[in-house]
Amino acid sequence: MFSERIERLSGSLIREILAAAQRPEVISFAGGLPASTCLPPLDFPDVPPALAQYGTSEGEPELREQIAKDVARIGLSCDASQVLVLSGSQQALDLAAKLFVDPGTPVITEGPTYLAALQVFRLFGAAFHTVEQQDGQLPAATLQAAIADSKAKLAYLIPTFQNPSGACYSVETRQALARVLDEAHLPVIEDDPYRALSYDGDAPAPLVTHLKSAPWIYCGSFSKTLAPGLRIGYLIASKELMPHLLKLKQAVDLHSNRLGQWFIAQWLKSGDYPAHLNRLQQNYKVGRDAMQAALERHFSDLADWQVPQGGLFFWLTLKNKRDTRTFLKPALEQHNVAFMPGEAFYADPDTGIGHLRLNFSHATPERIEEGIARLAGLIRAG
Repeated sequence: MFSERIERLSGSLIREILAAAQRPEVISFAGGLPASTCLPPLDFPDVPPALAQYGTSEGEPELREQIAKDVARIGLSCDASQVLVLSGSQQALDLAAKLFVDPGTPVITEGPTYLAALQVFRLFGAAFHTVEQQDGQLPAATLQAAIADSKAKLAYLIPTFQNPSGACYSVETRQALARVLDEAHLPVIEDDPYRALSYDGDAPAPLVTHLKSAPWIYCGSFSKTLAPGLRIGYLIASKELMPHLLKLKQAVDLHSNRLGQWFIAQWLKSGDYPAHLNRLQQNYKVGRDAMQAALERHFSDLADWQVPQGGLFFWLTLKNKRDTRTFLKPALEQHNVAFMPGEAFYADPDTGIGHLRLNFSHATPERIEEGIARLAGLIRAG
C-alpha cells in the first residue's frame, strides 16, 4: 500500500525522549532547546494586512535582503537572489536530499553527525560513508580518501560548534577541506545553526566561503536565537542550484509562513539583534561553565570531553565503553534525568558505542549540578 521508502522511515529518538521528559521533575539534558527566558516576546503590532495573503516561494524580499547583509558580516558574500527562506532549516536537508539522493547514492557525513540529517537522507535511500573527526578537527586527507573510496555524490558537514560533538574546525581545516571538495567537484551542505552561540570569540568564516568551484548549500536558522516555534530558517546556495531548490520548495509548501518572516525581519533591521545575541551568549556561557564544573566533579573518572567554545552541547566519551542506550530508561524512570545516547548520532549506531550528548542551555546551574550528579551515579553503578 505504501511507497518503498516507508520501509526506510525512522522516528526521531530525540523527539521521543523530549516527550517523556515533559514531567517537571525531570532534569533534561536531552534536547537542544533554547532557554525560554531568553526568547523575545512574540509581539506582533502593526502587522501589514497583506501578510494574510499568499506570498512568494523565495521568501519575503525584506527578510532575504536582511539575511544577505547578515551573512556578509561573517564573510559569506551573496546576492539576496541566492537566499531561500524555509520552514525551519531542517527543510533545507529535505530539499537537498530530494535534489541529490536516490536509493544507493553515496553520501559522506561526519561521525558523529546530526541525527535528523541521518533520518532525512536515510528516507531517500542514502548509502552513508562516515568520516571520523580527530581531536575536534576533520583531516582533509580523511575526507579525500572517503570521496575516492565511496565515489560520493554529496557531503554533509557541520564545521561550527558541531551537533553533537561541539567541535569547531579551524580556518586551516576549512581551507583544506574546501580544496578537497573543489578537486572532487563534490556538492556540499554546510549546516550552521549554532554560529551565533559563541562563548570564546567568533568562529571562523563558513567553509563554503573558501570554495572555488564545488556546488554548495549553506543552512542557517533563527530557531536557536529568536523563536523556534515560528519555524523560520534559510538556505543560501551557489547560483546553479537555486532554480532546482526553488521548484522543490514550491512543491513542498508553496512558501514559509509570512508572519514569522515578518517578525524575524523586524528583529534583524531593528538594531537590537546584536545586543540580544550578546545576552544569549552570556546566559548560555553560564550554563556551559556550570556543566563543565559539574562534569569535573562527577565525571572525571568516567569520561573524557572537550569544553565546547559554542553551541549547546557537551559530548562525552566513556572511558569504560558501554552502550549508553541501556542507561536511558533507568535515567528517566528512576533518576528523573534525560540525556541523548550518543549511538543515535552515527549512521551505524553500533560504531558509536560509549558516548553521551548533554545540553546545557535549558536547565539552571543548580539543576545542572543535580542532574549531572544523578547521571554519574547511574553510570558508576551500572
